[in-house]
Amino acid sequence: MNLAEKHCVPCRGGVPPLKGEALEQMKAQVPGWEVLEEHHLAKTYTFPDFRTALDFVNRVGAIAEAEGHHPDLYLSWGKVGVTSWTHKINGLTESDFILAAKIDGLSRPQA
Repeated sequence: MNLAEKHCVPCRGGVPPLKGEALEQMKAQVPGWEVLEEHHLAKTYTFPDFRTALDFVNRVGAIAEAEGHHPDLYLSWGKVGVTSWTHKINGLTESDFILAAKIDGLSRPQA
């Protein structure tokens, strides 16, 4: 199943964060995202103006609420930075990559 078709699973702790090969396999499914220190997942999106970037932030917020998994969002003129990790385990889980895939789906122009 494609990551964007899955749903984030609430982390209750007690599971190890993704590391090594498992982390690389997940990363390969979300091109353009950076894994920082095996701890954070990050990507910057660019837009032609502030309004479009703000609209994107609002759409990301709606997905984050629906999935119950909330990234850090950094909005500036024509740019949105997204950073995700699972706070409960202080690292990355499959849910971070699911959210990344869903966010990438938003970056395409709306019909």
